[in-house]
Amino acid sequence: MSVTDVLTRKSGVIVGDDVLNLFKYAQEHNFAIPAINVTSSSTVVGALEAARDSKSPIILQMSQGGAAYFAGKGVSNADQKASIAGAIAGALYIRAVSPSYGVPVVLHTDHCAKKLLPWMDGMLDEDEKYFKEHGEPLFSSHMLDLSEEPKEENIAIVKKYFERVAPMKQWLEMEIGITGGEEDGVDNTGVDNAALYTQPSDIYDVYSALSSVGPYFSIAAAFGNVHGVYKPGNVKLQPELLGKHQAYTKEQTKSSSDKPIFLVFHGGSGSSKQEFSTAISFGVVKVNLDTDLQFAYLEGIRDYMLNKKDYVMTQVGNPDGADKPNKKYFDPRVWVREGEKTMSARVKTALSDFGSAGSV
Repeated sequence: MSVTDVLTRKSGVIVGDDVLNLFKYAQEHNFAIPAINVTSSSTVVGALEAARDSKSPIILQMSQGGAAYFAGKGVSNADQKASIAGAIAGALYIRAVSPSYGVPVVLHTDHCAKKLLPWMDGMLDEDEKYFKEHGEPLFSSHMLDLSEEPKEENIAIVKKYFERVAPMKQWLEMEIGITGGEEDGVDNTGVDNAALYTQPSDIYDVYSALSSVGPYFSIAAAFGNVHGVYKPGNVKLQPELLGKHQAYTKEQTKSSSDKPIFLVFHGGSGSSKQEFSTAISFGVVKVNLDTDLQFAYLEGIRDYMLNKKDYVMTQVGNPDGADKPNKKYFDPRVWVREGEKTMSARVKTALSDFGSAGSV
């Protein structure tokens, strides 16, 4: 049996019950799916190639800044217009090319803070428009990050948005407890360490509020996570806390499942394979990866440019002769491809580490 046996759509962007069944299958088979932050068609290709070659589902997600980059750095982002346009363009591109790679893809957006809610509103307007035309939303899922707000406000706003997307069976991810570090303009490097560890009762409060609306949601709980690669000792990851969250919610709800909650691991770059495995054993079905992959993408381009330095300084003339053309070296399709290859190799490592490789 493979993951595609529980899906109605076997490849390309999946939605609704397929997303729910994918995460159920991942929990039951003790693996998690990497969520790759993509910022261009090139990074999309690098991620999809890894998923295809590893026979794994994959999650492609765009942050608010990444979405704006899809639209172009020269476009004004007043009123989140560039981020909305870029997210829609990226989503349509991913929908167009992903079936060619033969694996299921969850199309997701990442970390929408309270000040960025106009971005979410714009994307949901497009989701609802797409739903009317195609019977499904444009995006598989979205992520609301109101973890810096008071718990009651966080849950209330998330529930309001969940009620909006529920008729489309669109997945919603939320965060409670703060992920440390800095990413995409959100700086949590100075927060109190106590805020980096969510309590089981907080998780249950979220579960109780959202499960009254529907089953299509996941929770990013803080257990010492930090965005970016950090020095050992700065903060201690405690993935064992996730087991306490599951046990508490199971007790409160009298659930027959030992893992009633779909959990998400944010700030995964720099973590050990054992830390990932422990978190996955307690019901984590999605792990975010960004920083490691940014560096991996750079490596291919960096090494190419260093190795071919004498071939990319001028259009004509290199160590092979003063009249030798250099077009085959400076063509962007050549050196950008090197970044795709090194990024893809790093994604493959994650697919193996998280256990999703070979599940398709």
